[in-house]
Amino acid sequence: MAKGVDKQITLESASAYFRNGMSLMIGGFGGVGAPPTLVNLILEKNINDIFLISNDTGFPWIGPGKLITEKRVKKLIASHIGSNPEAGKQMQEGSLEVQFVPQGTLAEKIRAGGMGLGGILVDVGLGTVVEVNKEKVSVNNKEYMIEPALIADVSIVYAKKADRYGNLIYDKSARNTNPLVATAGQITIAEVEEIVPVGSLDPEEIVTPGVFIDYIIQSKGVDWKWVWELKQGTGSQEGQPSK
Repeated sequence: MAKGVDKQITLESASAYFRNGMSLMIGGFGGVGAPPTLVNLILEKNINDIFLISNDTGFPWIGPGKLITEKRVKKLIASHIGSNPEAGKQMQEGSLEVQFVPQGTLAEKIRAGGMGLGGILVDVGLGTVVEVNKEKVSVNNKEYMIEPALIADVSIVYAKKADRYGNLIYDKSARNTNPLVATAGQITIAEVEEIVPVGSLDPEEIVTPGVFIDYIIQSKGVDWKWVWELKQGTGSQEGQPSK
C-alpha cells in the first residue's frame, strides 16, 4: 500500500475536526444511514451551536435527532422535522432557527455544492412562501429561482463497507442521501461497518469514490432502537423516556 493512502483514523483523531459553531452535514433519511458513532462523538465532545444540514431531524433518540434533543443545534436546513417533536418545540420557542427546503431541491443543492457549482435553478415553490427573498432569472421565457449550493465544514456519512482508501459501499436504502453528502464537506468523515484492504472491493459496487472521503472510522454499530422496534402502545423507546 502506498504511503498516505490509508485513511482510517481513530475516534480521538476524528474529534479534532468538530468544533463549536461549525456547519455540519449528516447523511441519512429518518435516521437510516446516519452515522451513530460520530453523532455520539459530537455529543461526548460537547460540541454546541451547530449549523446542521440534514434531510430531516430523525427522531428524538435517532440520528441527527439526538443533537436536536440535546440542544446542540442552533440553525437547521432540512426538508422536514415532523418526526421529531423536540425540533418543532425548539423552533416555536425560537431557540432553533429552521429553514425548510423541498426535499428534491435540498438534494440538488447538496449535489451542486459537491460538484463545485454555485447553485441551481428551480421552479418548485414559485408562488409560495418558498420564493420569499429568492433571486429569480428567466431562461427560455420561463421563470426560475436561484438556489445557492450547499457545502459544510464537515460532512459525516455512514457506509456498509469501505477499503482503506475510502471507497464506499452502502447498504440498500441506507444509501439515501449519503453519496451526495459525502461530496459536499470541506472535510468528509465516513463511519463504516467493515473496513477492508485496498483492492478488496469490486469496482462495480463502489458508490462513493475515495477521492471524496478524507477519513474513515470504524463504527461501533447502531445504538438506538428504530421506530418499528418500539414497544407497542408505549410511544417511546424501550428503556428511554418519551420526549
